Amino acid sequence: VKWSLSVPQKWKQLSRLQRMVVLFLLVVLMLFGLRSYVHVADEWGCLRGGTAIWQRQERDGIIVRVTLVSVQKPQRHFRRGPPNLQIRAPEGDSQERRQDQAQKRAEVVGEAGWGAEAQRDGLRWRGAGTKPEQGPRHPLKNAEFSSWPFQQQALRIRAHRASQNARQKAVVDAFLHAWAGYRKFAWGHDELKPLTRSFSEWFGLGLTLIDALDTMWILGLKKEFQEARNWVSKKLRFRKDVDVNLFESTIRILGGLLSAFHLSGDVLFLNKAEDFGNRLMPAFRTPSKIPYSIVNIGTGAAHPPQWTSDSTVSEVTSIQLEFRELSRLTGDKTFQEAAEEVTRRVHGLHGKLDGLVPMFIDTNSGSFTQLGEFTLGAGADSYYEYLLKQWIQGGKKERQLLEDYLEAVDGIRKHLLARSEPRKLTFVGELNHGRFSAKMDHLVCFLPGTLALGAHHGLPAEHMELAQALMDTCYQMYRQMETGLSPEIAHFNLQRTKAVKDVQVKAADRHNLLRPETVESLFYLHRLTGDRKYQDWGWEILRSFNTYTRVPSGGYSSISNVQDPHHPQPRDKMESFFLGETLKYLYLLFSDDPDLLSLDTYVFNTEAHPLPIWAPS
Repeated sequence: VKWSLSVPQKWKQLSRLQRMVVLFLLVVLMLFGLRSYVHVADEWGCLRGGTAIWQRQERDGIIVRVTLVSVQKPQRHFRRGPPNLQIRAPEGDSQERRQDQAQKRAEVVGEAGWGAEAQRDGLRWRGAGTKPEQGPRHPLKNAEFSSWPFQQQALRIRAHRASQNARQKAVVDAFLHAWAGYRKFAWGHDELKPLTRSFSEWFGLGLTLIDALDTMWILGLKKEFQEARNWVSKKLRFRKDVDVNLFESTIRILGGLLSAFHLSGDVLFLNKAEDFGNRLMPAFRTPSKIPYSIVNIGTGAAHPPQWTSDSTVSEVTSIQLEFRELSRLTGDKTFQEAAEEVTRRVHGLHGKLDGLVPMFIDTNSGSFTQLGEFTLGAGADSYYEYLLKQWIQGGKKERQLLEDYLEAVDGIRKHLLARSEPRKLTFVGELNHGRFSAKMDHLVCFLPGTLALGAHHGLPAEHMELAQALMDTCYQMYRQMETGLSPEIAHFNLQRTKAVKDVQVKAADRHNLLRPETVESLFYLHRLTGDRKYQDWGWEILRSFNTYTRVPSGGYSSISNVQDPHHPQPRDKMESFFLGETLKYLYLLFSDDPDLLSLDTYVFNTEAHPLPIWAPS
């Protein structure tokens, strides 16, 4: 008290200059205090918003435990819905700017979870999980990931990387060669043109990069993964005036982001996936609830192709795995409800033939068009694949999906199967108004793997027998070509003569696009039978890719003539699925570890992106 009473007297004794100096210092201290308070408050706000912090324990330099601590998020909840999409430039109204700022804040929160190790070596390398959560106990919003069971197996792929065999290392070499070309000549663009050392755009969304994220994780390429992850964080923006194909963008972009999230645990990928999923939702606003095939992710305008009001059946029935998983993770049922409504409507449509569906469906009426035409190739293929895989994804509880799948397999046996001459190869043809055609797309080579997967999950043993017979046929589509690479479409000889090969190719069909379907099925057949001949067949195919499609300056190119080893005629295009699917399935094929992305724990979407089974067996 005595001191405080003397302060005014001492203040009066100071000179004017001394008083100004003291006042200046007080102002400076107040400013520093205010700045510190704002900084601490911002950090506390991020933590309350759900920051995820990874903690690890090491023993003798080996990570023995990785856990994820989730800080409690605020009690106030907001239901996320489709954004208000504006037909204007990114620097539009204040609402758009707020949305962009919210997205950036979400990325900061996601990056915070990487911790000090990310600053030291660029990536916390947790590896892929093999046992995800045991079902949709609760929605997983933002960074709410504590106690995920897949963390217990988080080092599987890191350990596997140390024990790669020679064939797996050859796949890694092929990937790095392809990636080097993309990184040097097409970075951030959709597809590499390896011959002209340039790029092509489809959606303008870094398609190859996103498609390859989980492949890099599985192959153990942490430096490449981190660089790609940084691009996603800083450069990937969906608020742009561009039309995308609903099906292709769902399986490649949405599926790729969801898979990258599950394998890495990085919330950045989930935030991006939710943003993108919201922007696809206008496609479902049709009179029939059958979605348009084209949607503009910047304006929200959706429409069918210019030449028709139809969507292909495969386009509208091969998006369910991704939308269902997005709903499970975010708690927003809108995605799942829209996708499953399509499945319900297709289930009840007239025009099927013993479970087989026509190729086209009208988005206005919701009815099949071009009735009487049935194929397992382009336009219908993944409809059958997703019947089985949705049933598996949901824990084998959705009986209607299983019944539709089993009926379709019976329909294939009854109407589309035939045997060639002279080797008696079993193949799947096409039916056009009752007339059988011995034509089989390379795309149909997904079927052996799908049949084998179903048999593994308890379906009839004859499904596996058919799978093995069709697998032999798909291999012969490679083996009987001079380059050892399959054509896009094959025709099978039905005449009994020994002078003709079973597999016939027309001039317009002899191109190879680096497709994955055969090596995909080889992976399933080897994983589920243990027969090493499937690995040997895959090795032959990889060697043929290296001989005839590898471009010295970086990348691989599709070719126009699989029958001319001297002039295969490169087409100057590397599809994104070569990195996203073909090389991934080859790597998994050459592994002898059945727990590396276990088929009892994961289901692969039609672009080879693994998603967790909701109730693993």
